[in-house]
Amino acid sequence: MKGRSKELDVAKNLKMVDWLKAELVDSVAELFKALLKSGTDAVTDALASIIIVCYLLGQRVGVSLLSVDAKVKDKLRITIESSPDGSSWQKELSGVLMFLERNKR
Repeated sequence: MKGRSKELDVAKNLKMVDWLKAELVDSVAELFKALLKSGTDAVTDALASIIIVCYLLGQRVGVSLLSVDAKVKDKLRITIESSPDGSSWQKELSGVLMFLERNKR
């Protein structure tokens, strides 16, 4: 019976991963729709949904929340270093990195 239970857990996890992938696509679609409208509430809501789904999807496939946060910060640092000095892109990325580091994410 143990083998059967493990098979059900794997199947349940795969189904949840597929559901999260669909939610991610749906949230991106909601973001695109919100960007066409005026106001920031719908955009903020869609962005929050995308971030939450990404964290949950990572957990489902065995990636810790801390690992995701660390990788985001690493990617920001690498992109900042490779961006032209003083560029607006470099400043925006630096602002995001500072925000994440200040909030102990």
